[in-house]
Amino acid sequence: MSEQEENDKQQQAEVLLHRLIQEIDDDPNNYRTYYDLSALLIELKSYTQAEELLIKALGLFGDRGRKTTDTLTYGLGNVYYAAGEYQKAIEQYGKVKDQKLQKDAYLMVAQSYMGTGNHKLALAFALTAGEHSQQDPAVNQLIADNFLALGHFKEAADYFDRVLASQPRNGRAQFDRGITAVILEQDATRYFEQAKQLDAAYYKKGQQRLADIQGALNQRQKESTDN
Repeated sequence: MSEQEENDKQQQAEVLLHRLIQEIDDDPNNYRTYYDLSALLIELKSYTQAEELLIKALGLFGDRGRKTTDTLTYGLGNVYYAAGEYQKAIEQYGKVKDQKLQKDAYLMVAQSYMGTGNHKLALAFALTAGEHSQQDPAVNQLIADNFLALGHFKEAADYFDRVLASQPRNGRAQFDRGITAVILEQDATRYFEQAKQLDAAYYKKGQQRLADIQGALNQRQKESTDN
């Protein structure tokens, strides 16, 4: 993004920020405006302000019913997740019981556990989210990522295939499917070619990782031959 584009984006965010603040002043009883403003503050990396706003909103609207409380609680979880405070995020997402929000909450718990490096728990919550939406490519990507991190390569390949069935232009999924193909001794050429075209930055970033995997496989094959 160029400096001019960055400046334009910042100006647009400031205009929206002032508009949302005005909306709260005009209609202080609309909890959605508080949620929308917190989302914008997260985007602006104003995490303390977003946290204070949502805690205030939970105090104001705590008696408005499950949907209201859960929406604001989910928003607070998003604040902590964006700030890298994953345990706090998990605590907030765990309070969400509204059915429509629960799948998203499970997904965010999974991403939070990934942030802490706990891929087993991340996978468990991702699979739970998948029970609610088996065709969601974002959920399937998360499941695949965690299977890959845990070394379950066949399962990872299966879920990457599901992602690519609905998002064939997902360069990241193409590259990681290629990684599983290499490990499973499948032809990875088409996956890497697609990844290079669709997401050159991710493809370039993954080259050292690919080289490490190929080196480990070559070493294992050499040791097997020597024995």
